[in-house]
Amino acid sequence: MIVYGIKNCNTVKSALTWLKKKKIDFEFHDYKSLGISAEKLKAWSKQVGWESLVNKRGQTWRKLDEKEQQKVTNETEAIKLMMDKTSLIKRPLIEKSGKVVVLGFDEEEYRKRLK
Repeated sequence: MIVYGIKNCNTVKSALTWLKKKKIDFEFHDYKSLGISAEKLKAWSKQVGWESLVNKRGQTWRKLDEKEQQKVTNETEAIKLMMDKTSLIKRPLIEKSGKVVVLGFDEEEYRKRLK
């Protein structure tokens, strides 16, 4: 199981703490320092939709000018922007055997899906 996120994000910290407390083994991939490939973003997009991957609630999105925000109307544009500004990717994203298991942090969802 791989947890994708940014190590200094509070939501990611909460998720990692929860996983450690439940003694669930995972690998952590910090896409702020390690980056993320277009192929990986496309694979996730096929599973959960590119709209779900773009974090429009975060500071990074709000700091974009309106012109940049309006460009994000399809998968190609969304992936370009997420690769350029990885903090736009909703986090954490948990992947198991190549499948997105959970996107974001919700304790109830974690209880149901991560055993």
